[in-house]
Amino acid sequence: MHFESLSDFFAMGGYAGYVWSAFGITFLSMLIVLYVSVKRGEALLKEVQAKVDRQARIEAAKNLENTL
Repeated sequence: MHFESLSDFFAMGGYAGYVWSAFGITFLSMLIVLYVSVKRGEALLKEVQAKVDRQARIEAAKNLENTL
């Protein structure tokens, strides 16, 4: 599609409301997905670190038991 001016581009041949709202909704959805993914990733890393720390404490306690 060829546009004569920048204002024609933004008007999108009379369909600007539909076109730009679709872009806006898509962009907002992608930002939400990114935010949720980052938060879930952080939570998963904390959970894994907690399990690793717990396992290390269990191993340390076993080593103490063997010295008695």
